[in-house]
Amino acid sequence: MNEHILVCLSSSPSNERVVRTAVRMASVFGSQLTALYVRTPDYETMDPEDRKRLEANIRIAEAAGAETVTTHGDDVPEQIAEYARLSGVTKIVIGISTVRRRRLLFRPSLTERLFELVPGIDIHVIPYTGTLDGYYGKKGTFKQSVLPSWKDMGITAALLAAATGIGLLFLKLGFTDANIITVYLLCVFLISILTKGYTCGAIGSFAGVILFNYFLTEPRLTLRAFGTGYPVTFAIMLAASITTSTLAAKLKAQAKLSAGDAFRTKLLFDTNRILQGAKDEKEILTITASRISKLLNVDTSVYFADESGLSSGMLFFAGREESENAPAEGSDFEAAQWAYSNKTQSGTGIKAHRSVKFVYTPIRAGDSVCGVLGIGAARRGTDTSEKGIVQSILGECGLALENLRNAKGREEAAVLAKNEQLRANLLRTISHDLRTPLTSISGNADTLLTNRAMFDDETTDRLLSDIRDDAEWLTGLVENLLSISKIGDGSIQLDVSDQIVEDVLEEALRHIDRGSAEHVIKLETGDKPMLARMDARLIIQVIVNLVNNAVKHTPDGSAITVRAVSDEKHAVISVSDTGKGIPDEWKGKVFEMFFTGDNDVGDSRRSMGLGLPLCRSILEAHGSGLILDDNVPSGCVFSFKLPLSEVDLNE
Repeated sequence: MNEHILVCLSSSPSNERVVRTAVRMASVFGSQLTALYVRTPDYETMDPEDRKRLEANIRIAEAAGAETVTTHGDDVPEQIAEYARLSGVTKIVIGISTVRRRRLLFRPSLTERLFELVPGIDIHVIPYTGTLDGYYGKKGTFKQSVLPSWKDMGITAALLAAATGIGLLFLKLGFTDANIITVYLLCVFLISILTKGYTCGAIGSFAGVILFNYFLTEPRLTLRAFGTGYPVTFAIMLAASITTSTLAAKLKAQAKLSAGDAFRTKLLFDTNRILQGAKDEKEILTITASRISKLLNVDTSVYFADESGLSSGMLFFAGREESENAPAEGSDFEAAQWAYSNKTQSGTGIKAHRSVKFVYTPIRAGDSVCGVLGIGAARRGTDTSEKGIVQSILGECGLALENLRNAKGREEAAVLAKNEQLRANLLRTISHDLRTPLTSISGNADTLLTNRAMFDDETTDRLLSDIRDDAEWLTGLVENLLSISKIGDGSIQLDVSDQIVEDVLEEALRHIDRGSAEHVIKLETGDKPMLARMDARLIIQVIVNLVNNAVKHTPDGSAITVRAVSDEKHAVISVSDTGKGIPDEWKGKVFEMFFTGDNDVGDSRRSMGLGLPLCRSILEAHGSGLILDDNVPSGCVFSFKLPLSEVDLNE
């Protein structure tokens, strides 16, 4: 089973040792390494030195090839356990200090909670013998964690004054103490929502009880109370206020985290949707750099990779829509080249690259690097949330690149398979259809050589005629194959000129197979000669193929008509027959190479299905097309158009 190690990140001085231990474990096991940071509401008030230490620990994990992930929540053990269960983690590496600390109300430690939440996962605890007094003291300083701002104090004082005023009004109107207490509870709830942290909520809870006792209980304007039940009322009111304040503050923190997660989810969804619509790798990389520039409000750059290495790139500027070409020279390009060659980040922690403007990260698609993304060096201290989003966008970019390459691979495989099938069909058809005429030629020639004295002149002429017919058929087949291959690879050059349509059609009919003698072939043209632009040699080949095709697939005695008419701008040429016609299910296939149907009329056994595809290719080279229609009452019509010349033959 493949191991998946999860190391927990924090701002603790002991965390560097934990991360390095996890890196060594991953190297020994050859396993996947993930570095997880759980961002809690306390992150906003984290000491700058602690935040810098956290960033350093993240960079250590990234430099070792670990995937860094940031999740949000106020219950750190639950977040770690949930991620471990969903991600298939087999080992968790976490640190613990050996210095004894007092626990509030015997609350279990993070490590103890993890043992309870994920009993099936190995948990490796890395002890730390150093002192963390400075770290814990700094983390809980009075100024940073407790003392509220003047704005929050003003909000608290204003809401308490308003609650007291409403309480006095209720008292004058004869409302009971329960209604007034509810007003103070609402006041505490609003204080917790409108201020930061828990301090103002706690202050509001205590102040609300004191104000209620001082202004709204007998004797007023004193802290004494005549009623024997008031102490209990005050205690319940205080407990309810503190509970309300705490819950409201937690809900507000959770709402903020949820809003961040929702923003991140929407951003990734939109990015994925945009990336999936990209048409090539350069567009994917450009979209990625542009999105990150807008997200972080920082300059970004991207260099594209090709077979020779990094090539040109693009620069995107914070707060501006326009972009410009990135220079393929200078220290920044050298740093990008280094990141591309070494497949790791450059610009941070590397002396040779400390003067560059961007931090360069290679963008991977599988095992290959498709490009390098640069993020403005001013944002090297990007917080963990933004880093997580950047990593996710880079992951989406890599996935889009891989999907694009897979799609191209499937297309190439499909084309290759089609070409292989085409080649197999060609070889099979040629070997099958050449065997009959070659056997006939060989047999007739052998018969004449060995027994010529025994045959009369009529028999000898018939055998020689059969040899000639088969040889001419083979010659026509080879010419069709050569023509269709030249048109397919674009090597054929059209020799277009103005030609008299009637002369071209008459010349074509002189090249019709002798087997057409049993058919009635007619040529119909208008009274006025038509001059059209064409390659006469190729158009003659089209007419010959169409007429021979009609001869092969219609019974003896069928009428075949070659007609030419004008529609003012074009010469419309058609070849029609009165045979059985072509079934509807074949009409979409007759222009495919090697399709011959199952018609057993005439000499169809020798048809390789190249005539109609060749005709269509020749006409497409002329900017025209071959159209198939039914001939009423029976048969079919093949027609095409050629542009008329502007020369008036009557002048």
